[in-house]
Amino acid sequence: MAKLTFFQLLKAAEQQLQAAGQDTSAAQYLLLEGRQWTFTTLIQHYRDAVPAELAATYQSQIKRVCAGEPAQYILGCAPFYGREFLVTPATLIPRQETEELVEWVLSTTKPTADLLDVGTGSGAIAISIKAERPDWAVTATDVSVAAVTVAQQNAQRLQAPVTFAVGDLLEPVQGQRFDIVVSNPPYIDRAELPVMDDSVKRYEPDSALFADDHGLAFYRRFAAKLTTVLRPAGQFFAEIGYQQGAAVRDIFATALPGATVTVKTDINGHDRMVRVQLKS
Repeated sequence: MAKLTFFQLLKAAEQQLQAAGQDTSAAQYLLLEGRQWTFTTLIQHYRDAVPAELAATYQSQIKRVCAGEPAQYILGCAPFYGREFLVTPATLIPRQETEELVEWVLSTTKPTADLLDVGTGSGAIAISIKAERPDWAVTATDVSVAAVTVAQQNAQRLQAPVTFAVGDLLEPVQGQRFDIVVSNPPYIDRAELPVMDDSVKRYEPDSALFADDHGLAFYRRFAAKLTTVLRPAGQFFAEIGYQQGAAVRDIFATALPGATVTVKTDINGHDRMVRVQLKS
């Protein structure tokens, strides 16, 4: 039997994913990432026969995606801010929206800064910032030992010297002060479970997704503790849920009446980030 071409393999995979109700873009993503090809390279190989072993591996991966498993976990890596990060089911898969949070932090014009990333997961935020601002001292924490292990591997691979610690919220850095604190905390209300993507619910870590108090619990905890960890005029940046802008603004404005609280929208026009600037 004639071997499939790369074009035929890709189109068959897209049809399988569509029939399974999954995102068809995973077909191209798995093929490109698995071969470390660009889209241009794929086009150049469209009419080439696919080696049997590669076809078997790829088709097995497509079956897993059809069953709901995220392609990033299948490959064990995910792109973020121009770099590849190792990911496991112990870490969230980095999202494009979070790149906008990194961009906002990087817009800070400080030549040097002490920065803390809380709930680092794969280390995507902390490592990206350290790579872009080598003169900044970056510390990252997470309550999950498994997540910190992945983050340490990413920091080593990407040659970004970040200090890691394990513990809940700000406990690992008690007594230390920072110019900037950044976090992508859990912020999903469990009431949203019925409308969430099945693959997220089944495969990504609950502890990194959900928060009590309608998803606002971690913002309240940060609001109560920021003055103990930020220096005067320090800044706190965090990702928020797209319907949480007003509530999050109120939490920080009430707890820190002298602070300047700014909610920023993402590329789609949804409330997605908050910045809290303390008084000098």
